[in-house]
Amino acid sequence: MTLINILLATLAGGVLSVLAAATLSLTLLKDIAHKLVGFSVGILLAIAFLDLLPEAAEALEPHQLGTMVLAGILVFFALEKTALWRHDHHEDSDHVCHSNHAAGPLIVLGDGLHNFVDGVLLAAAFLQDPALGWATTIAVISHEVPQEVGDFMVLLGAGYSRAKALWLNVLSSLTSVLGGILGWLTLSGTTGAIPYILALAAASFIYIAVADLVPELHKHRKPSDFVIQFSLMAAGIGVVLLNSHGH
Repeated sequence: MTLINILLATLAGGVLSVLAAATLSLTLLKDIAHKLVGFSVGILLAIAFLDLLPEAAEALEPHQLGTMVLAGILVFFALEKTALWRHDHHEDSDHVCHSNHAAGPLIVLGDGLHNFVDGVLLAAAFLQDPALGWATTIAVISHEVPQEVGDFMVLLGAGYSRAKALWLNVLSSLTSVLGGILGWLTLSGTTGAIPYILALAAASFIYIAVADLVPELHKHRKPSDFVIQFSLMAAGIGVVLLNSHGH
């Protein structure tokens, strides 16, 4: 029964969050998707600095945490460079900036790591007390939806179709189920890796926000653009702060 609860909870916290975020993104936010890059930056940075890193810091020494984040940023730089080389090799006749295209695989990888950790944490909560497990599930859903909206906007902004953006987000959300199963099977062995996974996930979000998305914002340089961008960044941070109280 515990495993069934974990499976239901991880599916709810992952796939349902993605579907809710996609519905919001394609209806209410559809016509202003291209303007919401600033909102995505705010969400990604806030999740990294206000959620993932503080959680990782509870188990890691400051030097360990800093080393993991630094290593993660270097790894994601190398991954993106590899993606760009491959992309340019296939389209070397096109003089188009592909930098934002690589944000797609990176956002899926970072979100997948985050969802995997959510799955492990849900398993731990259910193994302790089913009521705690479902309370944690509600917190995860309320926390995931705004993040998934941000991810969906990143993928649309990177040139992905709506269908492909939805599929990639669903794919990354399924790692929550994997985390739940592995957490249930080998909880004591898995929990030791959680802070390291959190630090790597934070590094990916920081890298995407600063290396891929902020340069997009700088392409629009009017004072009015700055006001809109800064306001949307603040709004993204505010959404995460509001949801963090229930996480």
